Amino acid sequence: MKTSVYDCSVVELPKHSNRSGNITAIHNHINIPFAIKRVFYIYDIPGGENRGAHAHIECHQFLIAAGGSFEVELDDGINKRTINLNRPYFGLHIPPGIWAAEKSFSSGAVCLVFASHVYEEEDYIRNYVEFQELKLKE
Repeated sequence: MKTSVYDCSVVELPKHSNRSGNITAIHNHINIPFAIKRVFYIYDIPGGENRGAHAHIECHQFLIAAGGSFEVELDDGINKRTINLNRPYFGLHIPPGIWAAEKSFSSGAVCLVFASHVYEEEDYIRNYVEFQELKLKE
C-alpha cells in the first residue's frame, strides 16, 4: 500500500463535440488504468457538504464531476494534495492506499465514480488513525 498523493493523476478524457452537444466515452485500460467492476454516483449533496473520507486497500477509483464541482482532498499519511474537479471530461484516478475526501460540493453536483472492485466492506479503511498506522508499516 506504499502509495503517494503524487501517484494520483488527473486524466483528460476524450471529448467529442458537434452542434448537438458533447459526448465522452470511457474504456477499461485505455482512459483509466483498470477494468471497471462497479459504477456509482453521488448526488443531492447539500451545497458545501463533504463525503468520502476513507481509503481502500485494493480498490482503484476514478472520479468525475459529471455535473457541478467539488474538491478531492488526497492524503498519503505524509503529504496532502487537493484537486478541484469541475469539468465532465476530466477525471481523477485514486489508487489504493490514499485517504480521499470529497469536499465543497457545489449545489446540484454529481460525482460519478468508477471502481476496480465490487463493494467489499473489508477493503475500506474508514478510521484515519488506523490508516496512519498502516501507512507507517509500509
